[in-house]
Amino acid sequence: MKRIVLDTNILIAALMSRRGASFKLLSLIGQEFFETVVSVPLVLEYEDVAKRLSGDKIALSSDMVDDIIDYICSVSMHQSIYYLWRPLLKDSKDDLVLEVAMNAQADAIITFNIRDFAEASQHDVEIITPKTFLEQIGVL
Repeated sequence: MKRIVLDTNILIAALMSRRGASFKLLSLIGQEFFETVVSVPLVLEYEDVAKRLSGDKIALSSDMVDDIIDYICSVSMHQSIYYLWRPLLKDSKDDLVLEVAMNAQADAIITFNIRDFAEASQHDVEIITPKTFLEQIGVL
């Protein structure tokens, strides 16, 4: 089973629309297709961005966002960060995602920002879009 880390943009895209690969990926979390990995800083980032957009771009209440993030946390592997890889990428928020992936020895980071993670691909972690990942695991 592949171990993956979701970039914040994947969660936000899934919360904004029930259409597309991000929502399909989010709906499969906790099933037998893959294992998601989170860390405390990454969950806080998910929560910060989702709640900022809640009620505006995301048609969910703050409580509903909490419920979704709580579910993700309940079924994901929790990774402590023992080694900081910063700064490796241009954006510190992307470094946060990479740190989880590297410390958890994840197989892939799922993101729409492939170019932003270009330097990360040299560290044995695949940088891939949700659609391509779903195709790889035979769901699309």
